[in-house]
Amino acid sequence: MRKPLLLILLVLLMALFFIFNLGDWFTLDALKQQQAHIATMRAESPWLMAGGFFVLYVLLAALSLPGAAIMTLAAGAFFGVWQGLVLVSFASSIGATLAFLVSRFLLRNQVQHRFGDRLKAIDKGINRDGAFYLFTLRLVPVFPFFIINLLMGLTALPIRTFYWVSQLGMLPGTLVYVNAGTQLAAINSVSGILSPTLLASFALLGIFPLLARAVLRFVQRRKVYRGFNKPAHFDCNLIVIGAGAAGLVSAYIAAAVKAKVTLIEGGNMGGDCLNTGCVPSKALLRSAKLAHQMRHAAHYGLTSTAPEFSFKRVMQRVQAVINKIAPHDSVERYTKLGVNVLQGHGKLVDPWTVEVTLSNGDVQRLTARSIIIATGASAAVPPLPGLDKVDYLTSDTLWQAMAQRESPPTRLLILGGGPIGCELAQAFARLGSSVTLVQRNARLMPKEDTEVSEWVKQALVADGVRVLTDCDTTQLAPISAGIRLEVNQGDTPLILEADTLLLALGRRARLQGFGLTELGITTERTVTTNEYLETLYPNIYAAGDVAGPYQFTHTAAHMAWYASVNALFGQFKRFKVDYSIVPWCTFVDPEVARVGLNEQEATAQNIDYEVTRFNLSELDRAITDGSDQGFIKVLTPPGKDRILGVTIVGEHAGDVLVEYVLAMKHKLGLNKILGTMHVYPTLAEANKYVAGEWKRAHAPKRILACLSRYHSWRRG
Repeated sequence: MRKPLLLILLVLLMALFFIFNLGDWFTLDALKQQQAHIATMRAESPWLMAGGFFVLYVLLAALSLPGAAIMTLAAGAFFGVWQGLVLVSFASSIGATLAFLVSRFLLRNQVQHRFGDRLKAIDKGINRDGAFYLFTLRLVPVFPFFIINLLMGLTALPIRTFYWVSQLGMLPGTLVYVNAGTQLAAINSVSGILSPTLLASFALLGIFPLLARAVLRFVQRRKVYRGFNKPAHFDCNLIVIGAGAAGLVSAYIAAAVKAKVTLIEGGNMGGDCLNTGCVPSKALLRSAKLAHQMRHAAHYGLTSTAPEFSFKRVMQRVQAVINKIAPHDSVERYTKLGVNVLQGHGKLVDPWTVEVTLSNGDVQRLTARSIIIATGASAAVPPLPGLDKVDYLTSDTLWQAMAQRESPPTRLLILGGGPIGCELAQAFARLGSSVTLVQRNARLMPKEDTEVSEWVKQALVADGVRVLTDCDTTQLAPISAGIRLEVNQGDTPLILEADTLLLALGRRARLQGFGLTELGITTERTVTTNEYLETLYPNIYAAGDVAGPYQFTHTAAHMAWYASVNALFGQFKRFKVDYSIVPWCTFVDPEVARVGLNEQEATAQNIDYEVTRFNLSELDRAITDGSDQGFIKVLTPPGKDRILGVTIVGEHAGDVLVEYVLAMKHKLGLNKILGTMHVYPTLAEANKYVAGEWKRAHAPKRILACLSRYHSWRRG
């Protein structure tokens, strides 16, 4: 009820101002005509005049009414420079703050509700640098102050900050106008006050916050580096520690721009993705899928058969795939590109020096202007009760252990129902293992929508996986046949036995042993960086899994561009890392791919949305391939074709998703997808059908009704 009353009062006051032409009183001519009379009144009642002037100025500023410039001149004419400056400085700041509060009270919730997802970056910037932004705008009078007041009210800028920055920022301009008012008789127009020279001076003042920011950064750097001796010369432009996706891309970019770069890797080149992650797991999944198709060959009109295979040969194929891809990430390739590759362990000694313990035991020290930490992550091993008493595998140790086996595990127990756990559970089940998947959460893959989790669960169950959710581990113990796991599923105790235990409980950044703690670089779950990927030391960056927030190979490569470019050229231009469009895919069968928001995230963030859905059972290519299970779900704002997010469950979902990633990146809506020719018959054609579903749901009914009557008339 308070908002409507305030709105009515504001509209009434503004209406009275214009109905009674009160604006005529706030002109230069009116001020000159009344100058003598007002001067007499001030002489008779100086405090009353000052108080009345103050209140009137506050009202004009609070209501965003015209006349502030004339009132500022009047302050100089009637009160002199210093008293006028004090009156106007406080009155304008208080009035501006009231306008700011009115805007926030009346409009902010509605704006946040409507544009919340698009305002996140703005609010984050305001929280961090709002004072600088506001100060710059206040110093440059070409920006109407009343617009600044109203727009800032829509942001998360604190009231106290708005007030003191406004008072300080408006002071130079206020002084100019008040001083001009002391020469009122010589002023012919308000615009005459702002000469080109004066505007240029204000523009230079507007640069002051940027200069102040640069000075502040310089002071902070000096403080951070205090106690260290910066080398006069450097061995390299850039040192990169870690040769996974982030490290390789960083080194590649540095070499491409002819910087001298050293890449340090203590293990296998290519990092986790090549050696223990993406590559081996997808190779295993492909073999498992073929075994599954052989069992279900009747689905394709062929004779179903139980696949006969050597598990050892399957694992040899996995290793062969790794070996075939390995040259892409090899020492030889990167050496040819101009990268100095050292195989050993790198440790920070000071902000510019890395000590490298080489594989042969030799130790050497290298200096560089900039350093990138790209040490990746390893499988998380939480302190489960009794875990130290049993043998277990992780996604890191699985491949070497399986390579030694003649057959897959007879009974495989997997802890963890995220992407890694689900993928490996399905693969081993299809290769003949009896698999039990134990998940602590109430559902699998909890970051996805509930229906997606259910799709994945049903797919695993169909392949013979026993899925247990909502389970808390109470005890692990060794038994003669392998491992016994005791869990509580809700209130029900369960005992599970297996010969092999696999932990798939996520991944943790590799933070120890690289000198981070010794240098005071803050770490929590990951290395703490700013939006430029700088650590505590502006010349030391972190990228990839070690920095988060996403642990994907493609995001590691994405971050590496920002880290390396900022490291090499940050003195000219720095780039903030962009996580606005991040796709990912879980390679279960059917695949689950997503970009942007899903329904549970949109609901949690209070973002209005509508869903357009297309079932793959209606897609010709999916039907011909016998893979017509799944759907595409697109979230858009109500009534608009702008894509908020896409979830795909289906064959090659990760490949089909790419069109939406491109569309979101370049702000193309569903209408653009609908107007794009797609090859028939392909799975990607489903994207066009989704857009068509959206178009039909938003067809202009009145226009179509008119067209129907028109065509009826044309038929006579």
